[in-house]
Amino acid sequence: MTFQGSYVALATPFTDNLEVDYDAYGRLIDFHLENGTDGLVPCGCTGEAATLSHDEQKQCMRFAVERVAGRMPVVAGTGSNNTAEALTLTRHAAEVGCDGALLITPYYNKPTPAGQIAHYSKIADAVDIPIMLYNVPGRTGTKMTAETIAILAQRPNITAVKEACGSVEQVMEICACCDITVLSGDDGLTLPMMVVGAQGVVSVAANVAPADVANMCKLAAAGDYAQAREIHYKLLSLFKVLFIETNPMPVKAALARMGLIKNNLRLPLVALSEQNYAALDAVLQGLGLI
Repeated sequence: MTFQGSYVALATPFTDNLEVDYDAYGRLIDFHLENGTDGLVPCGCTGEAATLSHDEQKQCMRFAVERVAGRMPVVAGTGSNNTAEALTLTRHAAEVGCDGALLITPYYNKPTPAGQIAHYSKIADAVDIPIMLYNVPGRTGTKMTAETIAILAQRPNITAVKEACGSVEQVMEICACCDITVLSGDDGLTLPMMVVGAQGVVSVAANVAPADVANMCKLAAAGDYAQAREIHYKLLSLFKVLFIETNPMPVKAALARMGLIKNNLRLPLVALSEQNYAALDAVLQGLGLI
């Protein structure tokens, strides 16, 4: 399938007992269905996958697919720095009907390009599901080069890459050497990246402003950069404040302020500092979100 537009990096709501809050999860998914989001990405970094058990990840994938009921694509986060674990999760995503799988570059063990190619190739060869690579060196400690991505793009089911290197130049290098679909992994760079060839975004900001992010992507895809730029600058303060502390701490605070979830996180993440709550509230109020 072709990934394009605004895919939300979906937050995972927790109860006060720090169990997955499926009532709130359903409300979040309905919120995106009602506001024009193009696709869901559960169980990624924003979804606190690092502190979800594998059983919880699998249940979240199944729940999202069932709740969406075919009304938008679901691309499940299935990555790990353990190739066998990533393969197990990706197989589950395919079994429950996900439309794709997002796999982060293996973190901590920092594989070389040869290791990155071996990791992704093993999974792509074993599971018949569209795969979106996820290049985020700020999280993983290692970067995939455009040359590595081009080699992986030769496999028929490696169809996209979420680029969160913070570099428009990286997107240009990828687009120059292969025809893989590129999605921005940085909200503030979505519009510049789309100008040079990206097809959309996997967005944190779409959690709280789904219609605006989706509209910006649609306008940019249509070449209406003037109107897309208006939305970009409207949301610029939101893009910044959602990373005032470690993601997803600010976005979960925002969703709680909006009455969509409770502001519960699993350790080692903690609630946003009071000082930064004030900054977040100012932006949310300015946008009419609270």
